[in-house]
Amino acid sequence: MIFAQHTIRLLAVAAQGPLSNYWTRLTDPSRNPFRGLYQLNAFDLAIMIPYFVVLVILAAYGLHRYYLVYAYFKNRQNVPGPPPAVAEWPKVTIQLPIYNERYVIERLVDAVARFDYPRELLDIQVLDDSTDETQQIARACVERYQALGLPIYYLHRTDRTGYKAGALAEGLKSATGEFVAIFDADFLPSPDFLRRTLPYFTDPKIGMAQGRWTYLNRHYSALTEVETILLDGHFVMEHGARSRSGSFFNFNGTAGVWRRRAIDEAGGWQHDTLTEDTDLSYRAQLLGWKFLYLPDIECASELPVEMNAFKAQQARWAKGLMQTAIKILPRMLRSDEPTNIKVEAVFHLTANISYPFMVVLSTLLLPAMIVRFYQGWFQMLFIDLPLFIASSCSISGFYLTSQRVLYPKTWKRSILYMPFVMAVGIGLSARNAKAVIEALLGIKSAFVRTPKFKIEGHAGTWRKKLYRNRSGWMPYLEIALGLYFVSTIVYSIQNENYATAPFLFLFVWGFLYTGVMSVAQAWIERLRFGVQPSAASAEARASASGAPGF
Repeated sequence: MIFAQHTIRLLAVAAQGPLSNYWTRLTDPSRNPFRGLYQLNAFDLAIMIPYFVVLVILAAYGLHRYYLVYAYFKNRQNVPGPPPAVAEWPKVTIQLPIYNERYVIERLVDAVARFDYPRELLDIQVLDDSTDETQQIARACVERYQALGLPIYYLHRTDRTGYKAGALAEGLKSATGEFVAIFDADFLPSPDFLRRTLPYFTDPKIGMAQGRWTYLNRHYSALTEVETILLDGHFVMEHGARSRSGSFFNFNGTAGVWRRRAIDEAGGWQHDTLTEDTDLSYRAQLLGWKFLYLPDIECASELPVEMNAFKAQQARWAKGLMQTAIKILPRMLRSDEPTNIKVEAVFHLTANISYPFMVVLSTLLLPAMIVRFYQGWFQMLFIDLPLFIASSCSISGFYLTSQRVLYPKTWKRSILYMPFVMAVGIGLSARNAKAVIEALLGIKSAFVRTPKFKIEGHAGTWRKKLYRNRSGWMPYLEIALGLYFVSTIVYSIQNENYATAPFLFLFVWGFLYTGVMSVAQAWIERLRFGVQPSAASAEARASASGAPGF
């Protein structure tokens, strides 16, 4: 009996501990120490109004991710069936646009040379805008296969107007194929790619067929694991949901086949945006051309392994999609397309607007937390928290669903990467916000290439190799933001707001990781290897686009 009484006393003491006291304060408004004392003022309104506007906007885009998952499964039956048999194979032009790709051009040409398609029906173009020794390597490779009877041609431009779009348009002037397949330098199409894709074009309404990307170096590093998850989400959930529900979706710049007539009727390749592929896709679909997404037709590719290259790629996609939104959406909204297709186009093309709002949210979190502290815990728990869940937790659900679809037996390992995925998305927000704002202001910028280093699996290294993206001043801003969020964590813990600390840690992790890695990789290269960024690497053209926003 004495022992039982002693145990009850211990439990009563434990019940008065800081965690239970914290929970009681959260759930019991009568214990709010500021109840009846707080008075709303102009300063608080100046903080809370933009804070909630930003949260609502981010929550809307977060809820849209939930909708894409819903649309994907709801329309699971709307997938392309087996294609009909082909009575007569058509002639195909294969375009290989490259720019300073000394490490991977031979690998690409070797892969295309292995196509099991009638050689007399091929027209292979190596569209080379290079300014370095890639010219000699590519020319020698083309001449070697020409001697073996392969119909392959080397076209070099000294005037690089339009970058990739300009090179593709120039190649079409001499193209002889009824269909046009495009592969970027870092891709390795399988030998049966054309034989599996072209039968779908027996339907005369089909203007483009897009294959799904796979990755040669997924397990190279934590960064490439995250990139894989992001791109899988784009190809499985975004392309899958949009194609199944009949909405517009985009060609990804590579690993796809176009009907030449669809390109011409849509106005051809244009270079007034950084995502010429998405631009042409929407123009063609507005004319009535139908697109097919073929997830079972895979094409291996190489992921960026260096932080500055990855950030430059993401910023280019963010800016290009916003430029395309400005150009295409007015025409889209005036069209006769159904309302649901118009709404989906708005969400698709403007998704990267979330990056500037994420930066605004980052700067407002600490003052908003202070204001909400004096307003009381009840409001933060039942108003702020649901908005945060809608805007942020949708990311994990979105990408985990894509992993489960692709890898039903091993998808659970991706759960470990979800905090990393969210942190990297936050870390990219400053760089991508700058790109989006430039697009909104009409500021043009040069294409910034994504270097390829012929890295497959765990093998290979990008160190000691040329081609670099400069880090600039942005990493230092990211580091400053990371340190700023350290102070928000300290404040939240001091005020027993423990529930927000893990979420705030994602901001610390994301900004410090992207910022420190950008600076560190550049300095390590210089100190250890003496490699300076190539002058030519400061300017390049875009590769495939349409990666998802965070």
